Formats: sequence, structure tokens, C-alpha cells
Amino acid sequence: MEKQTLTCIRCPIGCTMEVTLDGPKNVVDVEGCSCGRGKHYAAVEAVDPRRTITSTVRVVDSERPLVAVKTQSDVPKDRIFAVMAEIRKISVHVPIHIGDTIKENIAGTGIALVATENRLA
Repeated sequence: MEKQTLTCIRCPIGCTMEVTLDGPKNVVDVEGCSCGRGKHYAAVEAVDPRRTITSTVRVVDSERPLVAVKTQSDVPKDRIFAVMAEIRKISVHVPIHIGDTIKENIAGTGIALVATENRLA
């Protein structure tokens, strides 16, 4: 049995939880959480940690040279550097609207990179 200690980030309480695993992907128990959200977070974080990536990409024909972007859903934690390397290579043209897909399947994750702000000029 393996144990991992995590601090919950799902609410302001920040419970310290202990996850017991029986194998690399099999959660047996979660202790120390004060709500169901924490229990779910700990179980997922212990076996498949993921993060939403927020960044900016270059805009070539705008007075403001950057536009904010984010991954449409969480990316596996071990793919963050590959996603960021691809983001650094991207340039876009105006107009850009919130929710526009900037890049499909960023870094082979199957997840889209989308704009989080408008850039019309």
C-alpha cells in the first residue's frame, strides 16, 4: 500500500488529506477531507493529475501584441511543458473572439486551446 498526502484546493478550507493506493491507479481510501469535493479531488489527483493552462499568444496585426488563451479542459500534468512549447510558437490574426479555437489538439493532448478575450484590432 502506498500513501500520498495532498492539500485540497477545491474550497477555502484546504484540508490535508491522505490517499491510500493499492497499485498505481487504484485508490483504496481518502481520509481527512471535510466534503465530497475534496474526496473526489484527492482520488483524481493521486492517479491522474491535470491542470488548466492559461497563457498568451502573439497577435501579429494588432496594437496589443498578445491575447489571453487557456486550454479548453485540464491537461495531463506531464504534458504541460509540451503544451507551453507549442503555445510559444503560435501567432494569430485579428479578429479574435472569446471562445475561438486557437489550436486544436494542442501538443497531441486532444484538447483545444481557446481565446479568453476579444481582440478586434
